Amino acid sequence: MHHIRTIEGQFDAKGMKVAIIATRFNDFIVDRLVGGAVDYLVRHGASREDLTIVRLPGAFEMPIAAQKLARSGAFHGIVALGAVIRGATPHFDFVCNEAAKGLAQVSMDSGIPVGFGLLTCDTLDQAIERAGSKAGNKGVEAASAMLETIRVLEQI
Repeated sequence: MHHIRTIEGQFDAKGMKVAIIATRFNDFIVDRLVGGAVDYLVRHGASREDLTIVRLPGAFEMPIAAQKLARSGAFHGIVALGAVIRGATPHFDFVCNEAAKGLAQVSMDSGIPVGFGLLTCDTLDQAIERAGSKAGNKGVEAASAMLETIRVLEQI
C-alpha cells in the first residue's frame, strides 16, 4: 500500500520575526485586529520584541509597504490588517481589489507569506463582528494563516 505524504504546518511562532501592517483608517476596528494578531503570535511562542507594527493611512498603501518589508529580509512573514467599509468608502471595490491583488503579488514575488486580514464589509456592524465579537477575530485568523504557511513552506 502506498502512503500519501501530508505536509502540515505547526503553529509554533518561536523565533519568528513578523511585521504587522495596520491601517489608521477605521483604527477603532483595526486596533482590535492588531490586538488579536499580537496575542495569537505571542501565545504561540513569538517574542513581542520580534513583532514590528507599521501604521499606514489606508488599505491602498498596504502593498507598497509590504513589498519594502518583504524585500528587507528582516521578516519571516507579514500580517496585513485593515478595515474597508462600503458605506464609508466611495471607491470601495477598487481599494479592496487593488489591496488584495497587491498583497498577493508581494507574497508571490518575495516568497514571504502575507496573512490577509483586510476586512471588506458592507456595514460597520459587520466589521465589529469580524474584529472580535460574533464572527471571531480576523486578525487572529490572518496571523494563524501566515504562521501555518511559513511552517508548510519550510517543509516543501
